[in-house]
Amino acid sequence: MTHPTVGPILLARGATADAARLSVLMVVERGREPPAIIPQDGVPATPSALSEEDWATIWRYDFDLPSAPAATYSVDGIDYEVAADLTADLRIAFVSCNGQEVRDLQRPRVERNALWRDIVEEHRKDPFHLMLHGGDQLYADEVWQAHPDLSAWQRATQADREEAPFTPEMEEAARGFYLSRYLDVYSQPATAAMMARVPSLMIWDDHDIVDGWGSHPRWMLDSAVAQGVFGAARRFFRLMQLGLGPDEVSPNLPDREGRSLGWRCAFPGLGILAPDLRSERRPDRVMGEAGWRTLERSLADLDGAETLLLLSSVPALGPRLSWVEKVIGALPHIDKYKDDLRDQWQSRFHRREWSRFLTLMERQVSGRGRRLAILSGEIHLATRGEMKVKDGIVHQFVASGISHPPPPRIYAACLGGLARVGGSPVPGRPIRLKPLPGSGDIYTAQRNYLVLRRSGGEWTARWRTEDSGWTGPLSF
Repeated sequence: MTHPTVGPILLARGATADAARLSVLMVVERGREPPAIIPQDGVPATPSALSEEDWATIWRYDFDLPSAPAATYSVDGIDYEVAADLTADLRIAFVSCNGQEVRDLQRPRVERNALWRDIVEEHRKDPFHLMLHGGDQLYADEVWQAHPDLSAWQRATQADREEAPFTPEMEEAARGFYLSRYLDVYSQPATAAMMARVPSLMIWDDHDIVDGWGSHPRWMLDSAVAQGVFGAARRFFRLMQLGLGPDEVSPNLPDREGRSLGWRCAFPGLGILAPDLRSERRPDRVMGEAGWRTLERSLADLDGAETLLLLSSVPALGPRLSWVEKVIGALPHIDKYKDDLRDQWQSRFHRREWSRFLTLMERQVSGRGRRLAILSGEIHLATRGEMKVKDGIVHQFVASGISHPPPPRIYAACLGGLARVGGSPVPGRPIRLKPLPGSGDIYTAQRNYLVLRRSGGEWTARWRTEDSGWTGPLSF
């Protein structure tokens, strides 16, 4: 059987006034020569083999493009145009939740990829400089069906699950599943068109591993099989989202030991960073100390940036959920929703961490005259929030999902009712959730994506919703 080549997948590595630093991934059948990639300067980029997986070799090419509105690189003679001038006006797309839990890729492409086709048309009319992916780039929940022993493990008793080994056959099946799922998702035509032309930055969330990873009971998370599946997911997150080999160290990842995969990336006047909210997560914590050190180091490294965009895969400004958790705790028939609530910063089990995180965000803005916007997905709704601080505002923009179906409108209305109560995890800094521009509801239950624009030094945010179209611009 012959396997098609997948790529190019264009990844951002930062930029200076003179050049955009980039990487391209190509997935090629083992034994075949990697394609020739030639940047605009005419000097062929050197391919580096990141990993050999099943039938495929994953190659990476590192190169710069000159800071120009329309720079190009070619792959086997096919040219790809890139908006590589990141020094002045910018247009940035933010997407999240690219799939659904069951039979995602069996959906009709026309329905699944409607907003991807829309974003391709937007890029054609007015090119994007960057594309940020805020989590759940793929839905890997069906990894449990990748091998009969993985399926059987899910149905076994707790005692048997704790004792079961992660066999070589399970590992081979899990790795094959993640490779196949990434390539299937990245090969969707509109997605492939964007990822070949707009440099991406990505952070993972639970579905890139399995649903609710980190919020399940400790015995499950620490079992050999669950850790084995997590290890396979982590390997392919590094390969296919970060563009890194299994043990490679990157200058954009401050934790050299690799316990936290949080990153930061610098552009003229702009810092973009993403804490890793999954690698060290447990039911009573969002990040371990490695994650916190990585976040603090990333913020220190970007201290001179005029504007910060921070990708928090789960929303950092949202309604207090402790009342809901107490109700669910008393109703065993809806016990399955505990994991979903534990995933949130606002869970009563994470309240101290939530306050720590928001205090850290406040310090980036208070008295400094800089912008900070937290970008999130995960909840399959669109909304925004504000936390006013001294001489500034911490903004929260939520856009979710690009292809996941929206929840019922009654769900959005109930969540909106909770949000109107407000909350102040940081004393004296109340959080306010607000509707999108032009909407009367705090949460919009439509598929959507977000566009951020820097023009003349000023920033605006607009949401593209599937049914209602574009919102008005929101200055921040």
